[in-house]
Amino acid sequence: MTKKLSKEDGILLLKLARQKILQGFGEKQDNLSVLKSKVSSMILEENRGTFVTLHKKGDLRGCIGNIEPTKTVWEGVEDNAKHAAFHDSRFRPMSHDELKDTLIEVSILTPPQSLDHIDGEDLIAKLKPGIDGVIISKSYHSATFLPQVWEQLKDPHTFLTHLCTKAGLLPDEWKSGNLSVSTYQVQLFEEEI
Repeated sequence: MTKKLSKEDGILLLKLARQKILQGFGEKQDNLSVLKSKVSSMILEENRGTFVTLHKKGDLRGCIGNIEPTKTVWEGVEDNAKHAAFHDSRFRPMSHDELKDTLIEVSILTPPQSLDHIDGEDLIAKLKPGIDGVIISKSYHSATFLPQVWEQLKDPHTFLTHLCTKAGLLPDEWKSGNLSVSTYQVQLFEEEI
């Protein structure tokens, strides 16, 4: 069982993400070591998958992350915040003016678990909408949707069709059963308006 972060640690991670974006604009920020000294648990030093998602006035403005636990939670949030703001290829780099209208979301992932399935209907029967983040892969194609994406794509058929398209596969590739599928869950922290 993956340990959960405290609410206080989540607040610190959101502050860290915002500070890294402000640093990208050349603004001097609080000493990050002071921020890190306030950590209540060692979980932030563990290697975990992390994502940072940016929402500007309710619309997606950037989302970058790492699924595999190759970095500590701290390092992942720092790197992904900067990349979500300035290096998400779907968007132009964020301007300083945009940041005031942008809310930050940090997702801490559990390790992915392989999901065996026979065909598309079996896959749908095994998925937990709203709970599971889903990774699909076939050959050199792969993509993931965080569990939060279920809020926009509630129907599993639609969810999987969009995920296949994101991966560069045929939209109905998920029906064949020839995909590798893994699932994970997240602990989500969001800035409040």
